Amino acid sequence: MLSRVAANLYWLSRYVERSDGILRMLKIYYASSQDSISEFSWKPIIKIYTGLEKQYIQHMEFNSREVLLYLIAGKENANSVTNIITLARENARSVQDHITKDLWQCLNEYYHLVKDPRLIAALRKDDPISALDILIKQVMLYYGTAEVTMERGEGRSFMNIGKYLERSIQSIDILDSKFGTIDHNPDLLTDTTYWKHLLLSIGGHELYLKTYRQGFEAENVLEMVVLNNDFPRSVVYSVGHINRYFERLKNENTISNVKELSFLIGRLHSRIRYSTIETIQEEGLHNFLFSIKKDLYSIGNSVNEQYFGYS
Repeated sequence: MLSRVAANLYWLSRYVERSDGILRMLKIYYASSQDSISEFSWKPIIKIYTGLEKQYIQHMEFNSREVLLYLIAGKENANSVTNIITLARENARSVQDHITKDLWQCLNEYYHLVKDPRLIAALRKDDPISALDILIKQVMLYYGTAEVTMERGEGRSFMNIGKYLERSIQSIDILDSKFGTIDHNPDLLTDTTYWKHLLLSIGGHELYLKTYRQGFEAENVLEMVVLNNDFPRSVVYSVGHINRYFERLKNENTISNVKELSFLIGRLHSRIRYSTIETIQEEGLHNFLFSIKKDLYSIGNSVNEQYFGYS
């Protein structure tokens, strides 16, 4: 497979996964803002998904509609859903021979949905949840279409490496933001609603209730999002799948010199697998998450260099 094709498939998948994370987070946070008795701050979400400076964050952090519009349709926001899906569509267009017709049509529908003026009108005046649900369902349709129509070859491996790399980074960012907020507001440590919203935003609420019978506790939430092999958005699950699809690429002999990348992925996978809540707490949660995220970026950079010829 040409490096250009591999890169486009990889980034196509990363962009779609990023848009999914943004939409899910916005839906839960907006619902939470409507239930909040006190003034609701969007600051943690703005910090995760934008590069805005402090003064701009303060300008919009209490305005739900403005935040939704900025993160979904903001032309000046490189990480808005509209801009992300435009990039995903451009990547897909250039490799149409390597994806199925059904997958291209699905992504094209997603692009036109997010560009629809009626969506912007709904975000401004109507119930934003309905608009967010439409977009989230389109992402789910994309994932299902990719699963049942894509050939089990190199292209799909690159797509899944991109997807799980993006997913693990997002899970770490959300955890770090949520636990970082507790440092400034310790009362949140025992706030069940706070943990419930975190789990809902990453689709882990139902599994948590089935797994942990004693209610919402910070340590259990941490274990679930980092160490639970049964949770599709946990860090260990995502890194395990990065390792799985990288092994497939190695077996297909795409390139010969991948020792450094193999070492990076294997070391990270082993480190997370053999971590416990106790060892994470000894190291310090922020330091642990920062180190894992740094390793994920190193893996991403190595994939760019080894497979795509970027340095």
